[in-house]
Amino acid sequence: MDKRQEKMKRNLSEKSQLMQRHKKKNSNDAQSTNKNRFLVTVNVLGSAGPIRFVVKEDDLVSAVIQTALKTYAREGRLPVLGTDINKFILHSTADSAALNPSEAIGSQGGRNFVLCKKQIQPQMTEARSEMISHKRSGSWKAWLNKSFSFKIPSY
Repeated sequence: MDKRQEKMKRNLSEKSQLMQRHKKKNSNDAQSTNKNRFLVTVNVLGSAGPIRFVVKEDDLVSAVIQTALKTYAREGRLPVLGTDINKFILHSTADSAALNPSEAIGSQGGRNFVLCKKQIQPQMTEARSEMISHKRSGSWKAWLNKSFSFKIPSY
């Protein structure tokens, strides 16, 4: 019986060692996968509330914009924004400058962001340029006379 009991103790000890190794390995894996992930909050200008989702530290800002737009559309929020990431910029709430789309989101140090549409400047065409130059030419008296179709009697 002694040999049998010794064998059982040895088996139990080996099993406990294997389980401890397995637990360590799994906890290390869980720590490494959770270590580089974090929750971001993206406020969309004109929307009722923020969007929250998990990103990796090494995800690009452009990927975060794309995820925010997809999540926004999936939730059926208004106003409809579309899916073209090139029409949007992401700002950190800590800094007013727009984030570079090719940088990693983890390098920003923040977790709260604002998504807004890019301001598109109208292009200056020849016709528009001519129209502006004609508006500036002439005096304000000429404009005043043209705007009033009736004459004001002077005494």
